[in-house]
Amino acid sequence: MKTIVIVGAGTGLGLSIAKKFGAEGFKVAAISRNAEKLKVIQKELSNLNIEAKTFIADIANLQSLKQSIQAIKVEFDSIDVIEFSPYAQEDKFTNVLETTPESVSEMLGTYLFPSIQLVNEVLPDMINKGSGSILFTTGVSTIFPLPFAGNAGIIGAGLRNYAENLYNEMEEKGIFIRHLSIGTVIEPGTKGDPDFIAEAWYNLYNKKEKFEETFPQGLKQSDMF
Repeated sequence: MKTIVIVGAGTGLGLSIAKKFGAEGFKVAAISRNAEKLKVIQKELSNLNIEAKTFIADIANLQSLKQSIQAIKVEFDSIDVIEFSPYAQEDKFTNVLETTPESVSEMLGTYLFPSIQLVNEVLPDMINKGSGSILFTTGVSTIFPLPFAGNAGIIGAGLRNYAENLYNEMEEKGIFIRHLSIGTVIEPGTKGDPDFIAEAWYNLYNKKEKFEETFPQGLKQSDMF
């Protein structure tokens, strides 16, 4: 069985991704700093007979994140897929006219640096075995400039650039880098239902056709206003 690691797992999208990949035969490792959310994830997956284990770590603490990845390697032997979707922290967003070095620096430490640390931890093993996938989930300001998310857009665009660079280097080596950018509120029972997004994520991962997609599919900047 393959193993998927969900980094920044919550009881919304993270849980839905865990359920979808678990239903496709994956074992699941979930990383979060919130122990209560991890308990919910563990219970939900256990009820579905999906093999899962949870790990507490603040992803902004790179050493703690590294230790969690190392523990997962010991527990599951290998990591086949890793998905990065930390909490968006909308309360930390700054309008482009109010963006400061400090507001950008804070997101560097909680979003961009952890994603790079993850790649450093899992990519060498994937290269050695010639297979693996790294999945990056972002908000749509990563692709389309949105004034209300000035600092987040800067960080997201940097992450997307990094991910696409990895894609260009790794695709022919059998290691698949994918990016899904979400342009809707994530809420059950709406067009942004996390189960729908999880389905879209699995399709993007499974088809091995292209680097990125938006959710909803084919989203344009004009759709955001």
